[in-house]
Amino acid sequence: MEDDVLTGNIVGREDVLTVEELASACHAEVTWVAELIEVGILAERGHDRAAWRFCATDLVCARRAARLQRDFEASIETVAVMLDLLNEIDRLRERLRRAGLDVDD
Repeated sequence: MEDDVLTGNIVGREDVLTVEELASACHAEVTWVAELIEVGILAERGHDRAAWRFCATDLVCARRAARLQRDFEASIETVAVMLDLLNEIDRLRERLRRAGLDVDD
């Protein structure tokens, strides 16, 4: 029996990923990441595609977008709206928590 070796990198707030690394982590193509930027799901950091850099929160967002697109067979534009609505729900729940109101998840 052969042993499989799993390797990975821990990405923190200060670490950065290239566009290729982000695409690979999402099992996607670089053009898909460019589409995320085009519709406003991700923000580009860098003057051209080769210089784009992404942080851990971008990775979480991109993976969430990939999951939504896959699970709902949604267009990238629809995923952008879904993410906006989910983020707004999270923001409103946090406001309720800070106000001391019970929030059912």
